[in-house]
Amino acid sequence: MTADTDTIRVSAPQNVSSVGLTSRETRVIWLLLGAAFVAILNETTMGVAIPHLITDLGITALAAQWLTTAFMLTMAVVIPITGFLLQRFTTRAVFIAAMSLFSLGTLLAFLSPGFPMLLVARVVQASGTAIMMPLLMTTLMTLVPPQQRGRMMGRVSVVISLAPAIGPTVSGLLLDTVGWRWIFGLILPIALTALAAGARWMVNLGETTKAPIDVLSVILSAFGFGGLVFGLSQIGAGAETTDSAAAAMSATTLVASLAVGVLALGLFVWRQLLLQRKDDALLDLRVFRSTNFSISIVQMLLVSMSFFGAITVLPLYLQNVLGITALVTGLIVLPGALIMGLLGPIVGRIYDNRGTRVLLIPGSIISSSVLWFYTTLGESTPIWVVAIAQTVLSVGLALSFTPLFTASLGSLTPRFYSYGSAVLGTVQQVAGAAGIALMVAILSGVSAGAVAEGATALAAGAAGVRAAFMTAAIISLPAIVGAFLVRKPADSIGAPIGH
Repeated sequence: MTADTDTIRVSAPQNVSSVGLTSRETRVIWLLLGAAFVAILNETTMGVAIPHLITDLGITALAAQWLTTAFMLTMAVVIPITGFLLQRFTTRAVFIAAMSLFSLGTLLAFLSPGFPMLLVARVVQASGTAIMMPLLMTTLMTLVPPQQRGRMMGRVSVVISLAPAIGPTVSGLLLDTVGWRWIFGLILPIALTALAAGARWMVNLGETTKAPIDVLSVILSAFGFGGLVFGLSQIGAGAETTDSAAAAMSATTLVASLAVGVLALGLFVWRQLLLQRKDDALLDLRVFRSTNFSISIVQMLLVSMSFFGAITVLPLYLQNVLGITALVTGLIVLPGALIMGLLGPIVGRIYDNRGTRVLLIPGSIISSSVLWFYTTLGESTPIWVVAIAQTVLSVGLALSFTPLFTASLGSLTPRFYSYGSAVLGTVQQVAGAAGIALMVAILSGVSAGAVAEGATALAAGAAGVRAAFMTAAIISLPAIVGAFLVRKPADSIGAPIGH
């Protein structure tokens, strides 16, 4: 541990003044928000770059989507470890390690000569991002008193929404002028600035423990999540070839990967149940004794799977079917991202005053309705119609994410915040990776089948897009039911974890 002057000691959120945070606590939160901004900016700039990368690197859509899926999958493998990291190491050490990894990955991506190194760079970036997001959520839950968490999450959404607001537009401008490498060239100095600021001003939060790490659990989680997502990505692989042997091999790979994933995840859960008896679990699953937490996690899984898959398919549709530039693609998603940021404080205030249902129910209905509308997109759909629909979708998501984050973690006692953040992040990333893999695979498979039947390239692309959005829309339907079940936790921190 560091000296007392370098550490903010917090025993429970109720010890924080209801008037507000201290200057040191506020500084820690803003440093973490700055790092989160860089990480999200990195992700939102990549979305509209996929069609360019397919052309520039000479790769297929299924291969290109791994630049996003591998990033999210790496986060899903690393995030379970963060429960251990946040207990074993100081806040300052974890922050510096995370930003160093992210900066290194960004540098490798900027210097990358081709697809293999770029994929490796994305994995390195993701390993840093995976540590940063649970650190932010755990810190917020620890420092901010229950009655103010909605407002704080709302303010967080303002900062975090800036990245989606400017990311796609800036990315489109760079792609249409100097090329995809300069996306990372833009991110790198911002990441290094965040790293330097953290090294200078970050202080430690609470006490560390001598928590052990179980290597077998890490291996099982990697095979479990990796097998599932890789298997999903193979769904449309056979459609890209007319070779029956290659198609059969793809089908075999799909089944084997899914089987390995399910088996490894089952063993991972069994291992955690054994280890948590001694408080040695890599990911303590006792968080699921809270019914409200469990329901919120399922809701986050559904929303993330449909949302991340949809926002990956939309740029492919805009650029490959409608034939618009990357810059215009970025401008189309700009209004929605700005509205998400503007709604953040309002949503947070409503959550604190009126709870979850008044937000989640209309939010889930709006989001699902837009996804169903997307199943009607064609070769001649006006761009302004897509822009309006994307803006409405952003409103639905703004009404959903803040209450889900706050209600899920607020259902736990303080000792489980780090594990709850890890579970939340893992589910969000695995569901997102699965959604992307599944929907891009369906898009590719349906498009290839339409071409084989004599359809034009544009008609085939539109058919594939509609099939992908149909999948997202179907997944979104159970989320409407779940919106009625998630509740705002009681403002008392001492309640048992299962309440």
